[in-house]
Amino acid sequence: MTGVTLNGAIKRYGQTQVIHGIDLQIEDGEFCVFVGPSGCGKSTLLRMIAGLEETSKGEIHIGAREVTHVDPAKRGVAMVFQTYALYPHMTVAENMGFGLRMNGVDKAQIEQKVQEASGILKLDQYLKRKPKALSGGQRQRVAIGRAIVRGPEVFLFDEPLSNLDAELRVEMRVEIARLHQEIGATMIYVTHDQVEAMTMADKIVVLRDGRIEQVGAPMDLYRDPDNRFVAGFIGSPAMNFLECDFADGQVTHPALSQPLPISANVPAGLNKVTLGMRPEHIHIDRSADSCTVDLTEALGGVSYTYLLTPNGDKLIIEERDDQRSATGERIGISVQPERAMVFDPETGQRFR
Repeated sequence: MTGVTLNGAIKRYGQTQVIHGIDLQIEDGEFCVFVGPSGCGKSTLLRMIAGLEETSKGEIHIGAREVTHVDPAKRGVAMVFQTYALYPHMTVAENMGFGLRMNGVDKAQIEQKVQEASGILKLDQYLKRKPKALSGGQRQRVAIGRAIVRGPEVFLFDEPLSNLDAELRVEMRVEIARLHQEIGATMIYVTHDQVEAMTMADKIVVLRDGRIEQVGAPMDLYRDPDNRFVAGFIGSPAMNFLECDFADGQVTHPALSQPLPISANVPAGLNKVTLGMRPEHIHIDRSADSCTVDLTEALGGVSYTYLLTPNGDKLIIEERDDQRSATGERIGISVQPERAMVFDPETGQRFR
């Protein structure tokens, strides 16, 4: 297996540039997830690596080879798409081995590779079935199996779970993560679902408008985001933001029971900042009444409580105590100072 390197990768459609000089190193055997909102360029970037989109400028390396303008079939990659793209008249075994057969691989070798892949994906008992007799999750496993039998250097996944229902998505997340552990291949996975990114990735690449916002391990991005965009995109429920006054090293807001001391290096003369708080880092102060409980979602061991602040801002807090807040209740809030984050209200960059 091998890694992938992008040096100054740019993609233009006519005069419109959609990928803006991406520099990225994906290590050998790493599970890297491209994540971001619709239209951020993540699928375009994946297709550039695959060779399905021409790279306008820059270089793409797979291992030691530069493949920027190499034919897709010769890049050593295999791609799993959003749609299964299975041949309905072929059995599972025939679908998985079709690409090898078209390349003139010996029949016995095809059967061996199909058996190996079906064993990894637990498809042995379905090899004689046709796609119409399979569930959505089983069809997606067949599509992955078709990629495995080719023995690629790099696996590329383009939102492969988006057509599955919620239960199957969770099941297939586990399957793909297990597959990565078992075969140790370099995998690049595109999704708009940050939960998929957090649960599957070794490395997350957060994209916005064709540019990289931040690269890092899932929990590093969660705990230490560089800017408001990453802080708000990574995490479910999302981080809360309040526009606050800043003076004498403290932020104040009508929702806070008391001023919050901030250790971040805020530039001199700035009197307004954006305060960022994860739902689990906000604590209820029942001796105060600055906020109104709008709604509580009880999920068993945890509840998410939606608050309205005095000036109309909305907050989500996490509750794990036996006592849960009720709709219409008046409560105050406090925040752990060491967990609070402060951002520039104009640029969104984080003050550290």
